[in-house]
Amino acid sequence: QVQPVESGGGLVGTGGSLRLSCSASGGTFTDFAIGWFRQVPGKDREFVAQIDSTGKITYYAEFVKGRFTVSRDNAKNTIYLQMNSLNSEDTANYYCATSILLGHTRRFDYDYWGQGTRVTVSS
Repeated sequence: QVQPVESGGGLVGTGGSLRLSCSASGGTFTDFAIGWFRQVPGKDREFVAQIDSTGKITYYAEFVKGRFTVSRDNAKNTIYLQMNSLNSEDTANYYCATSILLGHTRRFDYDYWGQGTRVTVSS
């Protein structure tokens, strides 16, 4: 089974940028939509963005529109989340996950999850 692996997290100042990557271990992402979620300890995991299997259709949570961009390179079996204009509220663990459903934002509609990568935005 495919196993997502996130990378690219770290510490950045307010207004800075980071690019997260989600690569596939043990399989391929080719037939899956990929979603990005984030979670702060003590809070529910929330939807951030999703990209379809072709890379042509994307969905975003309102709070990241205009700041985050999701993309994919199927030749590299990798999905990216470019995050710009970061602020302290973006501090969280970020996860990628696979889904066969397009446009879905509930975590229960996603099947295989990575372990997450930590993003910390300092003020």
